[in-house]
Amino acid sequence: MSSKINQAGGIYIHIPFCVRKCPYCDFYSIADLSLKPRFLQALNREMEIVELDTFVFDTLYIGGGTPSVLNPDAIEQIIKAVFGHFDFLPDAEVTIEVNPGTVSFEQLRDYFKAGVNRLNIGVQSFQEGNLNFLGRIHSVEDAYLAYEWVRQAGFDNIGMDLIYGLPEQTKANWRFDLEHAVQMRPDHLSCYMLTCEPDTPLHQDLKRDRFQLLSETKVRDLFDLTLDYLESHGYVQYEISNFARRTDTTFPPPVSRHNIKYWSLTPYVGFGPSAHSFIEPQRYWNFSDIKKYIREIEAGRLPIEEKEVLSTQQLMMEAIYLGLRTINGIDLAEFNQRFKVDFLRTFESTLNDLEKNGLLRIARDHCALTRKGLSLLDSITSNLTSLEFTGR
Repeated sequence: MSSKINQAGGIYIHIPFCVRKCPYCDFYSIADLSLKPRFLQALNREMEIVELDTFVFDTLYIGGGTPSVLNPDAIEQIIKAVFGHFDFLPDAEVTIEVNPGTVSFEQLRDYFKAGVNRLNIGVQSFQEGNLNFLGRIHSVEDAYLAYEWVRQAGFDNIGMDLIYGLPEQTKANWRFDLEHAVQMRPDHLSCYMLTCEPDTPLHQDLKRDRFQLLSETKVRDLFDLTLDYLESHGYVQYEISNFARRTDTTFPPPVSRHNIKYWSLTPYVGFGPSAHSFIEPQRYWNFSDIKKYIREIEAGRLPIEEKEVLSTQQLMMEAIYLGLRTINGIDLAEFNQRFKVDFLRTFESTLNDLEKNGLLRIARDHCALTRKGLSLLDSITSNLTSLEFTGR
């Protein structure tokens, strides 16, 4: 059994409902809200039959889908079930995602009373044209109102999501969104590049030539603008897409403690349709079909679609890819101890080339990508992880 099991893990709850599915989203969700009661019963039953007695947790993340289609009573029921079934450390981080088009002040206030202490708002843009392209159900006014209500409801740890790299997007257009986001002073900002995932309506539109993706050069320019603008306005980048606001009273900055677990190969357990779990060296995931998910649980079975056991080499590859996504990079001592290899010696030739080209730096026992390197993350990690590991 891995020593990682002794670290505090995270629990993820997937709420598989949306009022309307966004054309770019490839996360599992449905618009049939009539299944909510059976889903909630199945979710509670899934928690009852899973065996996690040897684990301790310190984060709960309720995502989706659109969790804010559930009323506060349902969210409170979920939180009570999670904390009733599993062992949590004090001062746990409890996050819920909300869509500005599906919340009211009273609802947000009651989420806070139910035990949610961190809230993430899917704003995506402060421009109606961008929201229309992305198929969002909310307006710019909805976004402003939702943020105001969140603060009034008592939340002091608020995240906000934005998307950039839209077709024909200019620096001025993206800067507009960054300016308006920063003016609202969220505690956390996630800035994601638009991607066209297979089997999404957006991908179908791309194949039909209804729009063209922004060039890699222009996307890289927007990435550089993001870093420059946010760093100059008090936001600390800690992962390629994630930034926490630096304040005099909050140290360290308010990072997403839950998401950090994904990047550090810390155990996490998912509940709900399509939810993934990782307990080294095993990864498994639930059926991406709510009716099959419910049927399996009602039959007394865990709704696991598939499992895989990762080899040492696969774990090393993931540790490299995920570690290089973060600004601190790979902790060399931890990596070497975990995998019984010498990282610098194993990849010496490639690391030297990357360092000479200004893509990577090795300092203070960490190996991390530079800003230029972060913009080429996929190609760099693909090059590193394609090499044969020696000494494993």
